[in-house]
Amino acid sequence: MSLAPVQVMSYGAEEEKAENARLSSFVGAIAIGDLVKSTLGPKGMDKILVSYSQNQIQVTNDGATILQNIGVDNPAAKVLVEISKVQDAEVGDGTTSVTVLAAELLKEAEKLIAARLHPQTIIAGWRKAVTVARQALAGAAENHGDDAEAFRRDLINIAKTTLSSKILTAAKEHFAELAVDAVLRIKGTGNLEAIQIIKKLGGQLQDAYLDEGFILDKKIGVNQPKRIENARILIANTSMDTDKIKVYGARVRVDSTAKVAEIEAAERKKMKDKVDHILAHDINVFINRQLIYNYPEQLFAAANVAAIEHADFEGVERLALVLGGEIVSTFDTPDQVRLGHCELVEEVMIGEDKLLKFSGVELGEACTVVLRGATQQILDEAERSLHDALCVLTSTVKETRVVYGGGCSEMLMATAIQEQAIKTPGKEAVAMEAFAHALRQLPTVIADNAGFDSSDLVAQLRASHAEGQTTMGLDMELGVVADVAKLGITESFKVKSQVLVSAAEAAEMILRVDDILKSAPRQRQPDHH
Repeated sequence: MSLAPVQVMSYGAEEEKAENARLSSFVGAIAIGDLVKSTLGPKGMDKILVSYSQNQIQVTNDGATILQNIGVDNPAAKVLVEISKVQDAEVGDGTTSVTVLAAELLKEAEKLIAARLHPQTIIAGWRKAVTVARQALAGAAENHGDDAEAFRRDLINIAKTTLSSKILTAAKEHFAELAVDAVLRIKGTGNLEAIQIIKKLGGQLQDAYLDEGFILDKKIGVNQPKRIENARILIANTSMDTDKIKVYGARVRVDSTAKVAEIEAAERKKMKDKVDHILAHDINVFINRQLIYNYPEQLFAAANVAAIEHADFEGVERLALVLGGEIVSTFDTPDQVRLGHCELVEEVMIGEDKLLKFSGVELGEACTVVLRGATQQILDEAERSLHDALCVLTSTVKETRVVYGGGCSEMLMATAIQEQAIKTPGKEAVAMEAFAHALRQLPTVIADNAGFDSSDLVAQLRASHAEGQTTMGLDMELGVVADVAKLGITESFKVKSQVLVSAAEAAEMILRVDDILKSAPRQRQPDHH
């Protein structure tokens, strides 16, 4: 019998086993954590992302944006990128925190595995730690959902805390008010689609404002009414260019120019019939997603109907939602079409540009935030920051509990886990202590990023919490430990609990890995000519 090794996997496939696989996973995930670590907290730094293929740059400190835009090859690193995306989609904020916490947990796990603890023992300890941490967090949460004034104050504090780590920090009071006003308008549905964000170059960030109604970045056609009251609006997605012969590569041969004129006349008649069908809906505003050529535009002007072309798809979808209409592609049954309505459509000037404003719309909660800024990069980052704040506030309106920020919640959870670990027999206690240590790394990173002595501050903070002062946190303006309840550094309970659970689950998933299998790359087939 031959003892030659048997080739089980196909040629070119790779396998990393046991220690190597684990090390490879840890290294990739920890590298991702270290990459975004410097953006955490109110004094976090920004990163420039350069895309050569699209020839554009982004300046951002939003964890999810950074991780989405970098090409990651390591499988474990991809898991961290995914949890960052989920955090962004679920609650909007905490994208950096969740990545850093997962990376810190894996650093602790690396030490424990080196000390010969089994991964399943570590995971069992972590699960107990997560349960204790969630109970501690829920116990410390405050709920002002029944008191409108206190709840609004909570929302403004949450918005200020979220914005303090972003580009809008200089004008966070202004933007916090603006975001809270916008979110409280949509309190009934919680539909963020009803808040339109428009970016216009020029001015400064503080010039941003909230406008009731809906603003569309388009113009009304030539010789058409520029102000329409009691608008009846048909929203369409149909081709209004001259109907070309749609057969690819078709040729039409004629024996005289009169025949060409006949074809053109037939095309014009076809277009006129289409416009007549549209006008049969008894409308005075027509909004189309596609182009409207000159001839149909003249017909609309003659009928005193304002026609707006090329309203991009997202704009059309939002308009249909806000105006209470539906998007139409065929026009044979006017009685079955739901038109959009609003009290007034008019042109307004923002900076150098003319835009269309729809006032008194069907969906009364709809509003538009107009952002101003010096460069496109500033505007893009301001939009991302404001969107994060709006997402957090929307989730807080649904889940009204709040907790304190500035490293306070993390230290509170770490202290609770530490107390429980002392009472826990067996090796799981070591894993629980490691979890508490990873949580304490978040305030450490926040202090390091601000250039303060993190060892001293975190030791003071730990001592304060051990003495029962559970509202103490880091004040990064002065670099001291202070009562964050008085400073108004508040965060959403949902964001904090999501960070805790997502990071623990992702770290647990990576820790379970003991084998990495890579399939063989597809061989290029030779070209047979």
